[in-house]
Amino acid sequence: MAGMIVKEDIEKVRAAADLYDIVSADVTLKSSGSGTFVGLCPFHDEKTPSFSVRPSLGVWHCFGCGLGGDVFGYVEQSENVGFGDAVGILADKYHIELHYDSNSPVPQQNGSKRSRLLEANEEAQRFFVSQVMSKEALPARKLLGGRNFTQADSERFGCGYAPQGWDNLVRHLSSKGFTQQEMTDAGLARQGQRGVYDYFRGRVTWPIRDSTGRTLGFGARKLYEDDTIQAKYINTPDTQLYRKNQVLYGIDLAKSQIVKKRQVVIVEGYTDVMACHLAGVDTAVATCGTAFGLEHAKIVRRLISDDSLGAVQLVGPVKGSRVVFTFDGDAAGQKAALHAFGLDGSFLTQTFVAVASDNMDPCDLRIERGDEAVRSLVQHAKPLYDFVIDAAINAFDTQFTTGQMGAVKAVAPVIAQIRDRSLLDLYTRKAARRVGIELEVMNREVASARRGLHVRDEDAYASRNRHQTLNQMHERGENPSSSMVDRKKLEHQDAQMQGYFRIDDAVFICEQQFMGTLVQIPRAVNREMFAQLDESNFVTPVFRSLFQAVEAAGGLPAEDTPQGLWMHNVTKATGTWLQQVINELAVMPLPLPQEDNVVGSRENTHPESNAAAVQLRPATVAETQYASELLVRLLDMGYMRRIATAKRRMNQMADGAEKFSLLGDITKLEAARKDLQAQVYGNTVS
Repeated sequence: MAGMIVKEDIEKVRAAADLYDIVSADVTLKSSGSGTFVGLCPFHDEKTPSFSVRPSLGVWHCFGCGLGGDVFGYVEQSENVGFGDAVGILADKYHIELHYDSNSPVPQQNGSKRSRLLEANEEAQRFFVSQVMSKEALPARKLLGGRNFTQADSERFGCGYAPQGWDNLVRHLSSKGFTQQEMTDAGLARQGQRGVYDYFRGRVTWPIRDSTGRTLGFGARKLYEDDTIQAKYINTPDTQLYRKNQVLYGIDLAKSQIVKKRQVVIVEGYTDVMACHLAGVDTAVATCGTAFGLEHAKIVRRLISDDSLGAVQLVGPVKGSRVVFTFDGDAAGQKAALHAFGLDGSFLTQTFVAVASDNMDPCDLRIERGDEAVRSLVQHAKPLYDFVIDAAINAFDTQFTTGQMGAVKAVAPVIAQIRDRSLLDLYTRKAARRVGIELEVMNREVASARRGLHVRDEDAYASRNRHQTLNQMHERGENPSSSMVDRKKLEHQDAQMQGYFRIDDAVFICEQQFMGTLVQIPRAVNREMFAQLDESNFVTPVFRSLFQAVEAAGGLPAEDTPQGLWMHNVTKATGTWLQQVINELAVMPLPLPQEDNVVGSRENTHPESNAAAVQLRPATVAETQYASELLVRLLDMGYMRRIATAKRRMNQMADGAEKFSLLGDITKLEAARKDLQAQVYGNTVS
């Protein structure tokens, strides 16, 4: 039985894994200077980015929820797996063979390994595709052809065919070395009284993939009347890989365009996604067997997030940024729209509804009227608020007083759910005019409904957090170190922003900035001066402990140490209780000029390799100067404390040789302190 993964292979995976690419599969990242990228946290719901990634150090941290770590930690959190599986997932991605120590203890596994389930799904997809041209699959080909999809179209979207019978796929997967447990854990098979059998049988299949193209599960449409499962469409049941409320069909095809255009089109079925993409609407995705919900909204918001409006955040529809639903105009579509109406306000203000005449879905619309009709449908979408409010009013004949009052009673609870105060007033006035009643009457009904629903107020204009203000300085091209005033301002912002020690004074700032420099740019630190430090030079407990951890890790790293390994060694030496501190220090902006060849855009950050895998980069002149200034201050404060302690002891001693000797020590310490001060004020530090 295999043991634990050997350390050398773990480091190979760490060196190969590109943190930027892995995180950006889930989050749209934007440069914020200092080689740091920010986005909306994938691990908690937020409206302004507090999630920072430092690819050059292989570190990420969220200032909102406090989570952070290295590339393995990110995979553990995002995939909900243990460390070993995280290493395995990345090893598969970067084609690294893992070796195991047979003498080490084996961690207890719960169910099949995630990597094996992914492999099983990929093999199942190959099997389904191989069957679609068989004689038995003629009904599947007819169904796809009847939707105006060619063979090439079907291949593009991975359409396949699950044969009729009992265990065709089970036998195929068994021949490829997969166990029955792995098949059932992947949702590809079920346990019956006569043994394990195929879950998908006699149906057209579509692979449901994540944004990186990995197959997580399948959707399948009924073809035969004697199908024992009556549902027209079925999906993979929830598994370790597949969660129906967290997947979107077509996200692998649409993600890059969603990010680029800041637009997503939500349709209701697999064939609708195909029709949209073939018609040129390349941002279309679909939910899989469930209504669009909050988890789906989080995925979309992380991809279309716009953060370009400065210190005031408009959560209303920024020009070009839209979420478009293609609901039907019938009762079912209106019900779906009302369900979407329950999502959070910042998402709804960017949300539109596209309804075709005759209530046709995009697939039928393409068949009847062509590609241009599908594109026009999306282009002429109307705001979701208007769609839902109009639907409520249109149900009544407002020519009559009773109809007017019925419309008021129907629409008031809908308007009352609008949490944004400014939009609430506008839509109340608009509805009053449409119904033809006094504004006072509509206001009274809306206010009553609002109280009954306990709706909390929000504002479309929201202040950003402190972290964002700092990032925007870099985005606007402002150099925080252009003057001593700017430098001090940034240092104080760093002190206020951190979450591990709530104090803002000169001593703390000096220690924080030094530790940030040490973590991010260890080659900027003078080795001879660093050797003079000891734990007494730090008064902040967390930094004293961190200094001890660096010493335990071997002190300053060798110049050929990989960036990622340096971070790993420091984190390992501190243990988990200081990991958040290191993560925050690693992504903390330093008050230093930004060198074009060192930091900045993604293109400048080692475009041909993972930055965390290369050796620690040399420090710039400004970085070395800043580190030396901080070191001198730390040493100076250390001398000051030792002098004060010695003088206090001397004042308590009787005259004699011991007191005279202590006076000599004080004289030497004061001389050493003056030398340090001369270095600072004489600008002789190098």
